[in-house]
Amino acid sequence: MTTDPVSAAKELFAPFRAALYDFDADDALRALGQIAAPDAAFRHCHPFGTLEGPGAFWDASFAPLAAAMPDLERRDYIVMGGETEQGDLWIGCGGDYMGTFAAPFLDIPPTGHAAHLRFHEFYRVTDGRIAEMQAIWDIPALMMQARAWPLAPSLGREWFIPGPASQDGLVPGPHDAAASQATAERIVEMLTAMKRHPSEGGPEVMEMERFWHPRMSWYGPGGIGTGRGIAGFRNWHQIPFLNAMPDRGQYVDEIEYHFFGDGDYAAVTGWPNMIQTLDRPGWLGLPPVGKRITMRSLDFWRLEGERIRENWVMVDLMHMYDQIGVDPLARMREFNKVRAGFDPETGRVAA
Repeated sequence: MTTDPVSAAKELFAPFRAALYDFDADDALRALGQIAAPDAAFRHCHPFGTLEGPGAFWDASFAPLAAAMPDLERRDYIVMGGETEQGDLWIGCGGDYMGTFAAPFLDIPPTGHAAHLRFHEFYRVTDGRIAEMQAIWDIPALMMQARAWPLAPSLGREWFIPGPASQDGLVPGPHDAAASQATAERIVEMLTAMKRHPSEGGPEVMEMERFWHPRMSWYGPGGIGTGRGIAGFRNWHQIPFLNAMPDRGQYVDEIEYHFFGDGDYAAVTGWPNMIQTLDRPGWLGLPPVGKRITMRSLDFWRLEGERIRENWVMVDLMHMYDQIGVDPLARMREFNKVRAGFDPETGRVAA
């Protein structure tokens, strides 16, 4: 019988995950209702927003996704959990929703082929019930699969993001609290060093070789892409990011981080957990709008020994674009008016 609270929380999710794997809508909604508090806050990525209660979350997100992919299934490659220094218990899940893209989703035109929607979903559990969810679905990557992404191409590699090379992302119990805390502390130590650049010196102040494995993989979201090795991470993500927003990491008193570890895995959640000013050109092809923006990022890391071998990063880019007055979905609709199924009366793609 499970005794530690982290393993018990993972077991709590098992029926919900199983119902989504075979996707029976009634079973899945029933399972969600059994584990979520009626007033739970479901903080979803843009354009869904924050929804109150499992029914509202289901109607806004899962119902239309299931309509778009009638053979929908959920595949988790990471399920881990832990307690934060604030005393909260979080479960982090990463994987893909998969199925035949047979009808529009958020007006993204269907392809008739297999498609995947990458997800990071973090759940705060209190008294055996979900009290809060923070989730990002990789909507830009789905638009790319439909050949409908209307903005700048990614610098990194866009592909099907793999699960852990170690094949142990569904972290089993019992939960080793001491080892898990050490993993989380290692990540915090790494991030502290990363924030020293550029305000305190050049790239050397980040001590990246001390924290990152030479064969590291940084799996970014659609719109940024994957970087391989320290050079790949710096060239395809970090350099343009910091060039455009050099004040990154300077407003830590205005945001909250929630770190938790589970064996060799660590995760961070926050809504938002970044603040910076987009005042220089280069990142994502965007102009220097001179606007301070918040960003939501839900991340997983996997350590091998003392160094990070893999890092799964999900950023709510749709929310970032919304803050600077860019609507990728609206521009996508303009690009795809001539596709089959476009309704000129409504300006949308018909199901």
